[in-house]
Amino acid sequence: MKQIIQTWNHICLTLFMSGIIVLGGCSEDFLKPDPLSFYEPTATFSSESGLQAAMAICDRHLKLYWATDHNEMLSLGTEYIFSELMVASATDKRSMLCDVANMLTPTSETTLQNLDRTNSIWYFWQETYKGIMYANTVIQFVDAVEGLDETTKNIYKGRGYFHRAYRYLALVFQFGDVPLVAKVIEVPKQNYRSTKRDAILQMITQDLEFAVQWVPDQKDMDLIGMVNKGACRMLLAKCYLALGEYAKAKEQTDILIDQSGYSLMQNTFGTFNDGGEPATWPITRNVIWDLHRAENKLISANKEVIMGMPNRGSDAESFVKMLTMRILYPFLFDGRLKTKDDKQALMNLRRNHADYDSKYDYMRAFGRGIATFRPTWFQTHALWAVNGKTDATDLRHSSETGNWVRMEDYRVNNKASSEFGNPITLFNDNGALLCSDTIRRWYDVPHYIFYLDDPVNDANISGSDGNRGATNGGNADWYLYRLAEAYLLRAEAKYYMNENDLTIKDDLNIVRQRAKCTELYNGAVTIGDIMNERARELYWEEWRNVELTRVSLCLARSGKPDEWGNTYSLDNFDKQSGTDPSGGSYWYQRIVHYSMYNKGPVQIDATGNSNPNYTMDKKNIYWPIPNAAITANNKGELSQNYGYDGYDPATPKWDKWEDAVADEDKTTD
Repeated sequence: MKQIIQTWNHICLTLFMSGIIVLGGCSEDFLKPDPLSFYEPTATFSSESGLQAAMAICDRHLKLYWATDHNEMLSLGTEYIFSELMVASATDKRSMLCDVANMLTPTSETTLQNLDRTNSIWYFWQETYKGIMYANTVIQFVDAVEGLDETTKNIYKGRGYFHRAYRYLALVFQFGDVPLVAKVIEVPKQNYRSTKRDAILQMITQDLEFAVQWVPDQKDMDLIGMVNKGACRMLLAKCYLALGEYAKAKEQTDILIDQSGYSLMQNTFGTFNDGGEPATWPITRNVIWDLHRAENKLISANKEVIMGMPNRGSDAESFVKMLTMRILYPFLFDGRLKTKDDKQALMNLRRNHADYDSKYDYMRAFGRGIATFRPTWFQTHALWAVNGKTDATDLRHSSETGNWVRMEDYRVNNKASSEFGNPITLFNDNGALLCSDTIRRWYDVPHYIFYLDDPVNDANISGSDGNRGATNGGNADWYLYRLAEAYLLRAEAKYYMNENDLTIKDDLNIVRQRAKCTELYNGAVTIGDIMNERARELYWEEWRNVELTRVSLCLARSGKPDEWGNTYSLDNFDKQSGTDPSGGSYWYQRIVHYSMYNKGPVQIDATGNSNPNYTMDKKNIYWPIPNAAITANNKGELSQNYGYDGYDPATPKWDKWEDAVADEDKTTD
């Protein structure tokens, strides 16, 4: 079944791209339109095949946020370094985005070269508007297709609304008030005005209410990977939360949990993948491991998946390698990680080498990491404490089962060292560092999430580092939404309605019980408990920066306290600056409490060669509107975000989305 949608997506992609020139907006400056093509869009999209092509490119585009590789970097990492869970760690790059408070400006993120292992802010701006363009194509032209009944048209329209809403929800929590583009640009327009965040949220909420009514449930669909009703409900619940409609958000999650046929996976299922090199790193089969295997994510036996993204196969045009094992594992295999007797600790030996021993093939088991991003100490250690105790049985943090890899799990595999077979160590007996870079070369990894099989390269026993085993990562189906998140969203809705509701803990505990946790919540929980459980359960699935900013808005709107007793105001939670520990938003408080930001320079090199300074400003809750977009809009004025060069509170904005839409056909003020 899944192969059907993958093959169809490839066919539709080819068809769609042949006519996409008419749409404009694909240039580096999204607001700078290309010259109009001689193609006629009403002809290109006058048939159902044209609509199917447009929908296929929407679906394919969605997975590129997770899977796109920008010169050894995954775009989703940028979402995580603007949170408490990760920091940039490519310390050999001068432009590494660590000193965010000083480095991030409206002009710093508008060249493609900044995608060179530093961040994807410019990519998010471009690609998200491109995704909106694709969705608008479906929405705008569906009514003109002859031969379709109203139900079919509404299904197409509902799916288009979902895709557009998904992109706009990301935009308003990454960039704040942004231009609202609700139709295909047919006439050059350079006089946009920013539309306020809440107005955009109101529009996409209305659209998703329509989508929930018309888009079918997955059980009534023949294909996997297309937008279904459950996905629309999940996104609608997030929109309701953002607008303060907490009871409506709870209602949507109630339906997902109790009435939609989904259930949390409680036992092992599907295909057991025993890992890249079981002799090195054996896996004890468990439900968390099975749940995160690419070959199990979209199968019918998985009752937890609400919507996933097919991304497996050998067709390079249709599938994209997710280089998680290259980008997210520590950089270990060279002479800069030493033994106590001053030898290289971890060797990379091919399987046809005379000294090869499968018991120590860590590169094949864990990949050839370069650590573009690394987790914070909070993510790898403090996060896992509940009731003041680290939960020793949580499968999501278990090295005993093989799900989690700790640095002490590695053994010296250099036979020239007297330490051969012993655990690697960070210090020698005199207390001197044996690791040249503690940021990039020494941290734990959620192996069950990041390990991705690569059968083609695994068959190559003599190839170079990147061409034997799953050393980089492989093509992999991925989750967009699964039921565990619905429980966590319901807990959040309950918190805003009544933070003392004792049933909130039940929604957290059902997720914890599935992970075989010993420590369960009892009594009232905080918003911090909810966000911590999201971090444990949805690492590298959720857009962490977007979710933290959304929750920051929800706390300000609801007046409910955070875990430290702070309350926030809608008037100023996102309009403060500075790097001091007080004030700001909930997003900022999580970052300064739990990450290495604003703690001063970090000595990472045993020789004192590199001391990055990790900083984050309160204003960085929103990224700056790229200056290239502002200058391209030379007949109008876009609003810059608070604290950045060009900010002017008097810049006019649309208060109502209807006014922004009505203005789209006007090319002069």
